[in-house]
Amino acid sequence: MDPHRLNDRIRVALVDDQSIVLEGLRTLLDTMPTLWVDYATTQPTELISEMRRNPVDVVVSDIRMPGLNGFDVVRRLGGWICPIPVILLTTFDEANLLDEALAAGARGFLLKGATPEDLLAAIEAVAVGGQWFSPVVTHTMRRATRASERQGDAVAFDTSLTEREKGVLRLAATGLTNKEIAQALGLVEGTVKNYMSDLMTKLESRDRTQAVIRAIAAGLL
Repeated sequence: MDPHRLNDRIRVALVDDQSIVLEGLRTLLDTMPTLWVDYATTQPTELISEMRRNPVDVVVSDIRMPGLNGFDVVRRLGGWICPIPVILLTTFDEANLLDEALAAGARGFLLKGATPEDLLAAIEAVAVGGQWFSPVVTHTMRRATRASERQGDAVAFDTSLTEREKGVLRLAATGLTNKEIAQALGLVEGTVKNYMSDLMTKLESRDRTQAVIRAIAAGLL
């Protein structure tokens, strides 16, 4: 059993500067049998100190907090020898926040209005090395893309994706590894790696996460 698990449950730490939100989130997660809320605080600096002594599987953090914000939390925890993955929560459906989250290294991004099922799925995906980004945010990105196109700004990257490439991206968007995607599609892992490399080139992306986000923003998925 993973030493960071308690009775096979995923250990979670929470940070939100609003006490009511924090307690509501803790109460919600405490009802989920696969999770264990190990630590909760309104102070980001206290979270960082606690994680040095008692690391968890996943941290769920608000973005807009005084002092250290959520992006700071992601960068601090992600820079350790044994990094702790972070899911960021926000009230604001703004595409630029997602861009900043990706740049900081967040493994997940959801609106606070997300369903409990989505939050649980995000935590479970991130705990095993996957990623999860709120579908609601992708709607904002699509709207922004359409607005840009109306203003005459064409999408710069190649949008001529094959159905197989789209299939690979859809599975990557769920947080599956190349090996898992290969198994799902009946391919060898090396072929999936080649697909992902080609997709990152076509979508002018630095990694698979950005490729997925750009494909969604362009309405390809």
